[in-house]
Amino acid sequence: MKTLRLIRVTEHAGATFGVLCINEAPEFVTVEDAWRDNETKVSCIPVGRYKIVRHKSPRFGAVYKVLNVPNREHILIHAGNTHRDTEGCILLGMQYGKVGPDSAILASRSAFLQFMELMKDTPEAQLMVIDAYGGGRVH
Repeated sequence: MKTLRLIRVTEHAGATFGVLCINEAPEFVTVEDAWRDNETKVSCIPVGRYKIVRHKSPRFGAVYKVLNVPNREHILIHAGNTHRDTEGCILLGMQYGKVGPDSAILASRSAFLQFMELMKDTPEAQLMVIDAYGGGRVH
């Protein structure tokens, strides 16, 4: 089973930025909402281990869904540029940058298509979410 590791590296201006590794290789940058006590649609998910599965979203089409997030559901991995696009989900990009005044990830659609290609033969995988800042805080 493939293992994905989301290493969060900083929080800035309402967003959490990280790096997504697949089988230990860094592949993409990420943006999520900042930590807001795991509140639905406005917070990143707690650090921990999760199962992800291929999912057909009415809004985004083929994506991966993060399962067993405490008190949350419908957490997806999809394309988007800033924390304003997340609604609690994990967004993928190729590099960090700006969209208007907001810190962002760029080339998100391209990154997401590459992610889906890397995962094409993977109906489910393990996702480990780690904070690499703030003294390894645990939510």
